[in-house]
Amino acid sequence: MFSAPVIKRELLKQREYKVDLDSKLGKSVVITKNTPTSQSGGYYCNVCDCVVKDSINFLDHINGKKHQRNLGMSMKIERSTLDQVKARFAHNKRKLEEKKDEYELDTRLKEAAEEEARIKELRRERRRDKKRKLQETDDTDDVPAQSELAQIMGFSGFGASKK
Repeated sequence: MFSAPVIKRELLKQREYKVDLDSKLGKSVVITKNTPTSQSGGYYCNVCDCVVKDSINFLDHINGKKHQRNLGMSMKIERSTLDQVKARFAHNKRKLEEKKDEYELDTRLKEAAEEEARIKELRRERRRDKKRKLQETDDTDDVPAQSELAQIMGFSGFGASKK
């Protein structure tokens, strides 16, 4: 019996790049006899030198045994230790709290902006009220002064007022 030499393959690990499925979305391509397989219709895998017709099958292919074997990996994964699991839980918990703090910061910023707008509106109202009161007092002060001046000069009035 002849057995092939055992090849030590790397354990399965996470991809370090993002799979680009959207680049060919909605595009039309003219394919001729002379078109290279890498530019033909569908998704081309340069590791396995094959073309897959749709994105779902392409994802199945790049996650499959044949593709992983061509990359030099086995389908076995590394067992995580208790410490690694605890560290990952702590990391995820910190990340969640940071997101929560960021959300709280956003809400606080919005509330501060709303409060500032409300204060500005109150100040405007106060200014308008002050101007209104000043105009009313000016109008009431002007009437006696005008009548006194009219009496001194001997007039009954300076003309019709348009109030």
